[in-house]
Amino acid sequence: MGSVIKALILIATVACLTSVAHSIAGQATFYTPPYVPSSCFGYQDRGVMILAANRGLFAGRAACGRRYRVRCTGPTNAGVPQPCTGKSVDVTVVDLCPGCAGNQVDLSQEAFAVIANRNAGRINIQYNQ
Repeated sequence: MGSVIKALILIATVACLTSVAHSIAGQATFYTPPYVPSSCFGYQDRGVMILAANRGLFAGRAACGRRYRVRCTGPTNAGVPQPCTGKSVDVTVVDLCPGCAGNQVDLSQEAFAVIANRNAGRINIQYNQ
Protein backbone atom coordinates (compact mmCIF):
# COMPACT_ATOMS: atom_id res chain seq x y z
CA MET A 1 0.00 0.00 0.00
CA GLY A 2 2.84 2.43 0.81
CA SER A 3 4.40 1.97 -2.63
CA VAL A 4 1.07 2.78 -4.30
CA ILE A 5 0.84 6.07 -2.40
CA LYS A 6 4.44 6.92 -3.29
CA ALA A 7 3.72 6.19 -6.95
CA LEU A 8 0.63 8.42 -6.91
CA ILE A 9 2.59 11.25 -5.29
CA LEU A 10 5.31 10.89 -7.94
CA ILE A 11 2.74 10.97 -10.76
CA ALA A 12 1.04 14.04 -9.29
CA THR A 13 4.40 15.82 -8.93
CA VAL A 14 5.37 15.06 -12.54
CA ALA A 15 1.96 16.24 -13.77
CA CYS A 16 2.36 19.56 -11.93
CA LEU A 17 5.88 20.09 -13.25
CA THR A 18 4.77 19.30 -16.79
CA SER A 19 1.95 21.84 -16.52
CA VAL A 20 4.36 24.55 -15.28
CA ALA A 21 6.92 23.69 -17.95
CA HIS A 22 4.40 24.39 -20.71
CA SER A 23 3.17 27.68 -19.28
CA ILE A 24 3.76 30.85 -21.25
CA ALA A 25 4.73 34.00 -19.36
CA GLY A 26 3.25 37.28 -20.47
CA GLN A 27 1.06 40.18 -19.50
CA ALA A 28 -2.68 40.73 -19.51
CA THR A 29 -4.91 43.75 -19.78
CA PHE A 30 -8.69 43.75 -20.07
CA TYR A 31 -11.38 45.07 -22.36
CA THR A 32 -15.01 45.89 -21.68
CA PRO A 33 -18.33 44.95 -23.32
CA PRO A 34 -19.74 44.73 -25.86
CA TYR A 35 -17.81 41.55 -26.72
CA VAL A 36 -19.51 41.03 -30.07
CA PRO A 37 -18.80 41.06 -32.89
CA SER A 38 -15.54 39.15 -32.61
CA SER A 39 -12.91 38.17 -35.17
CA CYS A 40 -13.62 34.49 -34.58
CA PHE A 41 -17.37 34.17 -34.16
CA GLY A 42 -18.98 37.34 -35.53
CA TYR A 43 -22.12 38.11 -33.55
CA GLN A 44 -22.25 34.75 -31.78
CA ASP A 45 -22.17 35.25 -27.99
CA ARG A 46 -19.38 33.15 -26.44
CA GLY A 47 -19.96 34.26 -22.85
CA VAL A 48 -17.73 36.49 -20.75
CA MET A 49 -14.80 34.21 -19.91
CA ILE A 50 -12.99 35.14 -23.09
CA LEU A 51 -9.64 36.30 -24.43
CA ALA A 52 -8.45 38.43 -27.33
CA ALA A 53 -5.09 37.07 -28.51
CA ASN A 54 -2.01 38.88 -29.78
CA ARG A 55 -1.22 38.37 -33.48
CA GLY A 56 1.27 35.55 -32.86
CA LEU A 57 -1.05 33.56 -30.62
CA PHE A 58 -4.05 34.32 -32.86
CA ALA A 59 -2.15 32.86 -35.83
CA GLY A 60 -4.57 34.01 -38.52
CA ARG A 61 -7.63 32.65 -36.66
CA ALA A 62 -6.04 29.25 -35.89
CA ALA A 63 -6.47 29.97 -32.16
CA CYS A 64 -10.23 30.62 -32.41
CA GLY A 65 -12.05 28.50 -29.84
CA ARG A 66 -8.90 27.36 -28.04
CA ARG A 67 -9.16 27.33 -24.27
CA TYR A 68 -6.44 28.61 -21.98
CA ARG A 69 -5.99 28.61 -18.22
CA VAL A 70 -4.62 31.97 -17.07
CA ARG A 71 -3.24 32.95 -13.68
CA CYS A 72 -1.84 36.20 -12.35
CA THR A 73 1.80 36.05 -11.24
CA GLY A 74 2.29 39.65 -10.11
CA PRO A 75 2.07 43.37 -10.75
CA THR A 76 3.58 45.32 -13.64
CA ASN A 77 3.38 48.76 -12.04
CA ALA A 78 3.28 50.48 -8.67
CA GLY A 79 -0.47 51.15 -8.82
CA VAL A 80 -1.59 47.92 -7.12
CA PRO A 81 1.35 46.20 -5.41
CA GLN A 82 -0.44 42.86 -4.89
CA PRO A 83 -3.11 42.54 -7.59
CA CYS A 84 -3.41 38.75 -7.77
CA THR A 85 -6.35 36.88 -6.23
CA GLY A 86 -4.57 33.52 -6.22
CA LYS A 87 -7.19 32.04 -8.57
CA SER A 88 -6.92 30.96 -12.18
CA VAL A 89 -9.51 31.37 -14.93
CA ASP A 90 -10.31 29.30 -18.01
CA VAL A 91 -10.98 31.44 -21.09
CA THR A 92 -11.74 30.89 -24.76
CA VAL A 93 -10.03 32.76 -27.61
CA VAL A 94 -12.72 34.72 -29.44
CA ASP A 95 -10.93 37.72 -30.87
CA LEU A 96 -7.74 39.36 -32.09
CA CYS A 97 -6.11 42.08 -30.01
CA PRO A 98 -4.41 44.15 -32.74
CA GLY A 99 -2.75 46.47 -30.22
CA CYS A 100 -1.35 43.72 -28.00
CA ALA A 101 2.38 43.13 -27.81
CA GLY A 102 3.76 39.68 -28.61
CA ASN A 103 3.65 38.59 -24.96
CA GLN A 104 0.27 40.19 -24.13
CA VAL A 105 -3.35 39.03 -24.14
CA ASP A 106 -6.51 40.99 -23.51
CA LEU A 107 -9.02 39.35 -21.16
CA SER A 108 -12.65 40.27 -20.74
CA GLN A 109 -13.08 42.44 -17.65
CA GLU A 110 -14.94 39.58 -15.95
CA ALA A 111 -12.11 37.09 -16.56
CA PHE A 112 -9.49 39.62 -15.43
CA ALA A 113 -11.46 40.25 -12.21
CA VAL A 114 -11.32 36.54 -11.34
CA ILE A 115 -7.52 36.56 -11.23
CA ALA A 116 -6.65 40.16 -10.29
CA ASN A 117 -7.81 43.51 -9.02
CA ARG A 118 -9.07 45.43 -12.08
CA ASN A 119 -7.49 48.62 -10.72
CA ALA A 120 -4.11 47.11 -11.65
CA GLY A 121 -4.98 47.48 -15.35
CA ARG A 122 -2.03 45.34 -16.46
CA ILE A 123 -0.63 42.25 -14.73
CA ASN A 124 2.00 39.59 -15.26
CA ILE A 125 0.50 36.20 -16.06
CA GLN A 126 1.21 32.62 -16.99
CA TYR A 127 -1.12 30.74 -19.30
CA ASN A 128 -1.32 27.35 -20.91
CA GLN A 129 -3.68 25.49 -23.19
